Amino acid sequence: MDLARTEVTGATGPGRKKAPRGSRRGSAVRLALMAGPVAFFAVFFAYPVAAIVARGLKADGVWRLGRIGDVLAQSDVRHVLWFTTWQALASTALTLLIALPGAYVFARFDFPGKQVLRAVVTVPFVLPTVVVGTAFLALVGRGGLLDELWGVRLDTTVWAILLAHVFFNYAVVVRTVGGLWSQLDPRQEEAARMLGASRLRAWRQVTLPALAPAVAAAALMVFLFTFTSFGVVQILGGPAFSTLEVEIYRQTSQVFDLSTAAVLTLIQFAAVAVVLAVHAWTVRRRETALRLVDAATTARRPRGAGQWTLLAGVLGVIALLLVLPLAVLVQRSLGASGFGYYRALTREDGGAFLVPPIEAIGNSLQYAVAATVIAVVIGALAATALTRRDAGRYVRGFDALLMLPLGVSAVTVGFGFLIALDEPPLDLRSSWVLVPLAQALVGVPFVVRTMLPVLRAVDGRLREAAAVLGASPWRVWREVDLPMVRRALLVAAGFAFAVSLGEFGATVFIARPDNPTLPVAVARLLGRPGDMNYGQAMALSTILMLVCAVALVVLERLRTDRSGEF
Repeated sequence: MDLARTEVTGATGPGRKKAPRGSRRGSAVRLALMAGPVAFFAVFFAYPVAAIVARGLKADGVWRLGRIGDVLAQSDVRHVLWFTTWQALASTALTLLIALPGAYVFARFDFPGKQVLRAVVTVPFVLPTVVVGTAFLALVGRGGLLDELWGVRLDTTVWAILLAHVFFNYAVVVRTVGGLWSQLDPRQEEAARMLGASRLRAWRQVTLPALAPAVAAAALMVFLFTFTSFGVVQILGGPAFSTLEVEIYRQTSQVFDLSTAAVLTLIQFAAVAVVLAVHAWTVRRRETALRLVDAATTARRPRGAGQWTLLAGVLGVIALLLVLPLAVLVQRSLGASGFGYYRALTREDGGAFLVPPIEAIGNSLQYAVAATVIAVVIGALAATALTRRDAGRYVRGFDALLMLPLGVSAVTVGFGFLIALDEPPLDLRSSWVLVPLAQALVGVPFVVRTMLPVLRAVDGRLREAAAVLGASPWRVWREVDLPMVRRALLVAAGFAFAVSLGEFGATVFIARPDNPTLPVAVARLLGRPGDMNYGQAMALSTILMLVCAVALVVLERLRTDRSGEF
């Protein structure tokens, strides 16, 4: 039965069919599932952002909406908007081009060290962007590796920015697309080959349409991260390049022009909303039910020269683009004094820190665990609510709204928390929970985008059969959906944990001086002159890298245990 045709609202009349009881119950359940995420985003996202925008565009109780036109009329603002959009599109295309072969290798090939390498691939994504920019500056800047070997410098060029964005977002494509790819039944593509289709044609007409939602989700996340890029552009772009995020930061903290910053925030918000609307419309048209299998049964050792060449090429890209910057990071943390920079982390300096910098490790882990729990709960509820194919426009709008935290300035969110959440009944300014709440805002979209393609790929007839047999919605989720999406849920939790560890933009404004996180501690050390401060920043960045690697290796072992469940 086509529930989309029979579900109606209001009283029935001539020519109308009364909505089935199951359909009405499904709508009620969906609304109940949406209630939690909507309340969370309304209180901890919409309210703080609205508060900071109102502070910038309102003077003496009067809205100064004409300020929007004044800002847009400035040629330098239009140039910033153009460069922000152009580099985000170029970064997204380049990341997909380089990372999709990696997604295929991790999904379909089985080779020694695969779990460790998957964790290594994810580590760059959780590094603070200021550290990513500094690592690439050591490679392509004055006195960097390329300069020493061949006399080539790429800093203050767009190529340095694009490569750093690929370094940062490679894991998004590998884990989002590869997670679904590994669960697609390869026999469908093999059947097309037996019917005479070439390998390329079989992939283009069978596998690619099935992967389209995951590819679109990965492209959306990469675009949003590069559209709001801050640390990478600020360090590698120099004065020649500036994104909206960099300009918002400059107007807020250096020029102290809050009204211009508010206008730029609205521009960024509007641009992201348009992107999300287009994404929701295009992806919805391509969704289809898929045949999912256990990921452990689809990976095999490479066969033939072509597959071994592909594996070697992907490993080479990972070594040059991902491992080399990390190796430079480790080398800089050791320097000429061995472990001197690490020993200095245990001492109080009475300056930028009220506690030894080493305590930032424990703070980050505690905040990340709390943020992961919040993000998984809110994200799982939202993804489940979005699973129904008979959802109306309000549900599709809800889908797009969940992604807005990735496209709104983290600087704006951080300031908004300080302004909006400082009086009863939400006086959280001095509470430790403020940090994981801000981190969870960024983690929820990753949970949703990771789980949603798999949830929507589950054959809806399985849920309908369970409901007909008398199963409650909770039991349908537990016995039908959960076994199929358990692997995606673990991947989503890993993403949320990683994002929380590396979140910097909002945390830098709300983390207390006696409880800094690792990214905040790194930024403070980088902002202070002297080789010792720089070395300690590199040491903390290396520790952050190792903590993330260990956590991700544990996650890999949990989701690929011998039980065979995923």
